[in-house]
Amino acid sequence: MSVPEEEETLLPLTQRWPRTSKFLLSGCAATVAELATFPLDLTKTRLQMQGEAALARLGDGATGSAPYRGMVRTALGIVQEEGFLKLWQGVTPAIYRHVVYSGGRMVTYEHLREVVFGKSEDKHYPLWKSVIGGMMAGVIGQFLANPTDLVKVQMQMEGKRRLEGKPLRFRGVHHAFAKILAEGGIRGLWAGWVPNIQRAALVNMGDLTTYDTVKHYLVLNTPLEDNIATHGLSSLCSGLVASILGTPADVIKSRIMNQPRDKQGRGLLYKSSTDCLIQAVQGEGFLSLYKGFLPSWLRMEDTLLHRDCDLQGAALYISVDTRVLLDPTLSLRVISLVPISQDQPLRPRAAFPEEWNLDHFDLGPEGLDFELPISAKVSARGSQALRPG
Repeated sequence: MSVPEEEETLLPLTQRWPRTSKFLLSGCAATVAELATFPLDLTKTRLQMQGEAALARLGDGATGSAPYRGMVRTALGIVQEEGFLKLWQGVTPAIYRHVVYSGGRMVTYEHLREVVFGKSEDKHYPLWKSVIGGMMAGVIGQFLANPTDLVKVQMQMEGKRRLEGKPLRFRGVHHAFAKILAEGGIRGLWAGWVPNIQRAALVNMGDLTTYDTVKHYLVLNTPLEDNIATHGLSSLCSGLVASILGTPADVIKSRIMNQPRDKQGRGLLYKSSTDCLIQAVQGEGFLSLYKGFLPSWLRMEDTLLHRDCDLQGAALYISVDTRVLLDPTLSLRVISLVPISQDQPLRPRAAFPEEWNLDHFDLGPEGLDFELPISAKVSARGSQALRPG
């Protein structure tokens, strides 16, 4: 074995197989997050189905006449009427979804970043490319994961069907996949894919743009430092915007996925996502598109808080040339990270926050040329200013 090969075997697994390790760690983190927040997702789905006007055409008065219950009363009702563990009904396909979605999104984003978009001339990866790449990667990942989303939504509604005296559709997760495939074919597994990918695109767009904007504003214009409080507030705002943009598509997606179907797997309530949108607005009012908004927003916060280490599968790295004018008291503070390249991945949270004090440098009359180890916007404390090198 050669010396380089021996040295390589001594490296940690995360450095020897960075992408594989990142995928596995992201999957484990997503699974834990899913288990912790799944009751909110179940509550959201039940709220989205309440008062569905289109059911009146089938003579189904059970759901249409049920009193509308908010998030807390719906969750308590599930516990009282179905049992505490039913708050996790459908969690298995939800975990499957995370594996497929995260993998598809990460691979797609890496390909778009390295092959399609590439870096700009100054070796930066600008925000607009990150937003477009994140949206496209989210759309493709969501499309691949649509069958798991379909099964999850239908299993989440099984407890409600039992209470209404309706027969259960599935005996378990694998039976659900097999039955949908047998009745509707491959196409049946992708029922509701149009509003599903629309939601993914809108959520990614609102999330990425709002988070970066709010974080920069807070650090530059308020006493807040670049710490967990700033990230939390930024996530709260980006989650709000993402939920406002994505909830209508999510409501349409859930209703199309859960609608009764004939023996050929065709929907009996809605012909398309547009038809579902029109019926919901005409029969229940515009605000019906925001049923389940609160649990959707609360659940989204958990996902958005991990972005420091995983922004659409991107590594955090670059060097930025900066010239500092003469000032021995000047210090630099990192206020933002940008996804750039896999070449030299930065370890999570290695620069939150991190400061450089230039007292120990030998500053010449023209200042100092140096490189910051990460891509960062920099604020200076002192009498002098920063300018590009």
